[in-house]
This record gives sequence, C-alpha cells and structure tokens, in this order.
Amino acid sequence: MTVESALRGAAPHLLLDSLRTSLAQQYAATSADLLLVDYGLTSLRPVEPVQTPAGVRHGPVDTGPAGRVFRTQQPYLFRDDGPKATAYLPVTVRGDRFGVLVVGLPADRATPDTAESLGRVAEMLGHALRVADRHTDLYRRTRRTRPLDLAGEMQWDSLPGRGCTGPAFDLHAYWEPAYTSGGHVLDWSVAEDELQLVVANGTGPGTPAALVSTLALNAIRNARRAGLDLVGQASLTDQALYGQYRGKTPLAALLLSVDLAGGGIEVVDAGSPTLWRTRGKVTERVELDRQLPLGMFEDTVYATQRLRLRPGDRVVFVACEGDAAPGAQAPPAAPHQTPDVRVARALASAGHLSCADTPEAVVRALRETPGDVPDAVLVLCLDWHGARALKTAPDGGRA
Repeated sequence: MTVESALRGAAPHLLLDSLRTSLAQQYAATSADLLLVDYGLTSLRPVEPVQTPAGVRHGPVDTGPAGRVFRTQQPYLFRDDGPKATAYLPVTVRGDRFGVLVVGLPADRATPDTAESLGRVAEMLGHALRVADRHTDLYRRTRRTRPLDLAGEMQWDSLPGRGCTGPAFDLHAYWEPAYTSGGHVLDWSVAEDELQLVVANGTGPGTPAALVSTLALNAIRNARRAGLDLVGQASLTDQALYGQYRGKTPLAALLLSVDLAGGGIEVVDAGSPTLWRTRGKVTERVELDRQLPLGMFEDTVYATQRLRLRPGDRVVFVACEGDAAPGAQAPPAAPHQTPDVRVARALASAGHLSCADTPEAVVRALRETPGDVPDAVLVLCLDWHGARALKTAPDGGRA
C-alpha cells in the first residue's frame, strides 16, 4: 500500500498512526512525529500521543532544526556518526504552513533522494490534514497553548487560514491577538485568472464583534459565489449589516480583485484598512478613494477604483481594531507616533523578510512600539510575481 492510499484510508484521528506504519514499511523509518504550529506562531507542538515516551517534544518555533524547517520551508536531513538519521520536512498546503514532519531513519537510508521523496509525503500529509480537520478536534486541540475564548473560536472557524500561493503571487496573513478575536474579516478566492481579496478592520473584542465579522464574511462570500462583482459584494454586505444593526456597527473594509494575467487591480474602499506598496526600494501608502464603511447607512452606492501591479511589487494591508470612520477625529499623536509613520517604519524593518514572515514582523512591531498600541492588528502581505510566472508554471500556468 502506498503512503497516499494509507492516508486516504485512515480514520481522521489516526492519520499519524497510519503514516508511521507506511513509512516503516517503505522507508524503514524508526519513528515519525508531526509537529503543528500553535495559533500564535510561537511553538511547534506534537500531535499526541507521541510514539514513545522519548518522542519529539514541543519547542519554540524559532529554534532547533524543526523551527528552522518551518521558517525556511526547506527540508533538512540531519546525520551524525551513529546508526540513525532524522529528516525534518515542512507540512504546507498551498502556502498555508501547518508544521513539520519529523522522521527517524537508518543512516544508510538517509539520502537526498529519500529526503525528496519524504518531502512529497509531507505534502500529502498536509492535504490529508486539511480534510481530516473537518471530522476531528485532535489537530485543533494540538495547536492550542491555552484555550481559545468563544470569539477566537468563531474567528478561526471563519477565516480561510494564514496563507495561499500560486505561480503569480504569494499571499500571507498574521493577526494578534491569536487566542481571542478583534473582529477582523479576511478572505480570498483564487480562480483561473483572478484573485479576490477582502480585508476589514476589527470592530472590537468579544463575541458581539465576532458576530458582526461572521455576518459580513458570509455576506461577502454569498455575493461572490453568486457571481456578483466587487460593487455587488459591497452592496449586499452593506445591506446585510445595516439590516441587522441599523448603522450601529459599521465595518471598514477593502475589497479587491487582482487580474492574474495582467496585474490590474479593481478596488472598493469602504472606509478601509490602509494599503501600502513596496516597489523597488520605495515603500509608500497608496491613497484610495475612501467611501462609507459597510452597514453605516441604508443603500450606500459604491464605486471601484483601478490600480496596477508590476512584477516584484509587494502590497501590504494593515487593519487595526476600531480605525476611525471617514470624517471621524483621530486622537492627537506626536508626529513620530502617528499610525502611518509607525507602519512605514515596521515595513521598512521587514523589507528583507519573505512574504510569509512579513505580516508577523509588522504586527509585532506595531504592538511593541511605544504610543497608542492597537488592541488587535491584522496584516496581509501580497507579493506579485507577474504574468510571466503564471505562464511558465509547471502545471500549465494557472493558479
């Protein structure tokens, strides 16, 4: 039986047991442990029970060989002078990083070909986890260093994940707090020639804010899946929020559609999160035609704005809890502490980082900067590779 068929036939909570048996038969593996990253991206935690009392333990995400593999997304084969070796493989699905597979091997089986083959096994495991996660709580329990509150549970069940990649783009998100909810909205959808995104500022902590964001997210998805354009999506969501809350809880949101073949962007800015672009060595905020937040008034009319990406562009969206609506007076701040200055500095300090690592670095820089620290921040980073990458993709060129 192949590894793939073993994973397909395993019960959702027994994926690792089935994988261990298959790896032992095909690779003479002596052990196999799965480390999943926690919700706060702070530690890698083993799916219990580990194979033996001396099995792999949880540890910080930024140390050790497992942490290195998680951060770099490159497999690592460790060999010493003894009879054993260990392979560390990233478990990632379409850019969404789940954790690391750790496989013990006899030293004579620890070859580059084996490491490459095990890398494909880790990828298959990631896809199997995606499916199994719908039918068991085992993997979600593993990812918690402490209990989620109810609002946090709602947010993690509604948001699509932390990452998505395609030939033409990399897309990664990070938000804090991770174990509660700031009421943010985040979603994306990839089609043949189009990437659609929505990012919305948080409306506050707790269950009431999570209910607002859940209603908004499902209204957007409902409109998008019905084939409505960005204006239609904004209008339907505006009506849903106003109908439920009568203008008491408007949602500042940004809806985008990226043409994967040409890099053109259509935007509906509904009192939005801020949008920043790095082109070459220049990082600047992109000024948009700011319109009313969703759900503020009945029957608001929205319009689109057009932008264009160039290959190599990085676009970063920054959404904070309770950002001011159009016309609202922000609290006074010293020039060096204004939100735009702090974001610009955070982006500049993260300029050398990968797309996957940039959102976390920006969020933590913003929350650690002295001054008016936001209670909740969501950052989404989009790296645009361009239409040429789309056309030359190995699978025929479509994301």
